Amino acid sequence: MLAAGTNAADKGQLDFSPSLFTVMAAMNASGYEINAGSPNNDPLREQIRQAVGASKAPVLAELKLFYEGHRQRDASADLGQYISFALATSGPPEFTFRYKPTEVPPDAQTLEGLGPLLVRFYREANIAELWNRSQPAFEHALERYHAPVSRSILEVNAYLRNPTSGYLGRTFQIYLDLLGPPNQVQTRSYGNEYFVVVTPSADPRIDAIRHAYLHYLLDPLATKYGEEVLESKSLIDYAQGAPALEEIYKSDYLLLTTDSLIKAIEARLPGHAESVDEALREGYILAPYFAEKLTAYEKQKEAMRLFFPEMVKQLDVGHESKRLASVQFAAEKRVRAARVVEAQPRVESPVLKTLEQAERHYGNRDYERARQAYLQALEQTGEKPFHARAYYGLARIAVLKNDAETGEQLFRKALESSPDPYVAAWAHVYLGRLSDISGNRDEATHHYQLALAIDGASAAARQAAEKGIHQTFKKEN
Repeated sequence: MLAAGTNAADKGQLDFSPSLFTVMAAMNASGYEINAGSPNNDPLREQIRQAVGASKAPVLAELKLFYEGHRQRDASADLGQYISFALATSGPPEFTFRYKPTEVPPDAQTLEGLGPLLVRFYREANIAELWNRSQPAFEHALERYHAPVSRSILEVNAYLRNPTSGYLGRTFQIYLDLLGPPNQVQTRSYGNEYFVVVTPSADPRIDAIRHAYLHYLLDPLATKYGEEVLESKSLIDYAQGAPALEEIYKSDYLLLTTDSLIKAIEARLPGHAESVDEALREGYILAPYFAEKLTAYEKQKEAMRLFFPEMVKQLDVGHESKRLASVQFAAEKRVRAARVVEAQPRVESPVLKTLEQAERHYGNRDYERARQAYLQALEQTGEKPFHARAYYGLARIAVLKNDAETGEQLFRKALESSPDPYVAAWAHVYLGRLSDISGNRDEATHHYQLALAIDGASAAARQAAEKGIHQTFKKEN
């Protein structure tokens, strides 16, 4: 995992996890039915559920007993414990905790016996194959998030004046989980690692991701200057009278302070609907104070990490007490309902269906049937983007058959056929690899750089291109 930089979403921070995929596939096969019929589910959830069921893996009976024995009354906690487990383990095929026993999150510790079951599940249900077959669905989902997440992170970095994102050695990782129930955003912070897990929704949950990213950047400041923050802790008494405020904020003044600052910052960022006054009425008692200080912050040149301690020191408890004494707190938290899309029958063009069949054959290593399907797609339409996908598929098959010359020609034809970002980036990656094999280092690096320059390229393609550039550099030096 890379440390978050200026364009976090461009550096692998927006991705999908084989560990989460396996754990959620096991959950769905074990009786987890929360929102199973929602139209906002990704179709992949039901497809994987059916595929796992059809595998008749012997371990499924034991997984069902395990799930029933660990079911939580609260739906968020029920899902959350499995997300915690997936993030805290090494993932397939071992599923062992990657932290010291004292560092494993408590809700994941209660699932300790799940690891050996997942080892068997991964093997018996052939999850590796299902994971490979699911890549197009994940890549499609990433395309929806890539641009808005990158833009949002850039806006936050610009506002906080961060030359780099966060503290050295810390990481910020967003995972899209297509097998989870819709409209969920869960965050985890383990040591120097900060995770955000997002499940399907009609609209990308960019506000929630940005909120998590602000926590990732600002939590260390509140911790570093904790003594200064706690000098005004008596103000937390006013938060006790806010019915809409979650209980955790009423007992953790550092967290309440950080969230009050985040609410004030969010109100000044593009596209945010909640005002500072609304945040105050929900119980974020320091939001007005920070909003006033942000006006001064914007007029000077220091970064937030340098401005923060002075801002905290200047807080006048008496003044804020007078402000809070007259606040009428909201009776309940304002809930913005997630948009729900109505289920629509999926209508596919014949060529798209053929290309999907070709990809399935390719994933099953039936390369001859895949080749015939790609050729059929070329005959079914004159639309260039579909031709690009077909040429890209044929090129991969040629490379697998050790016909590098034909593969190179077909990758170039794919690039000449108005490819989508996914195909274009991967075609350049493959051309870079072929150039590397032939000893043409300059051309290889050129293709890797072209792949990185494509707006909307998948995270996996970018990682492959960066790896190619790094390997080339090592060989030259």
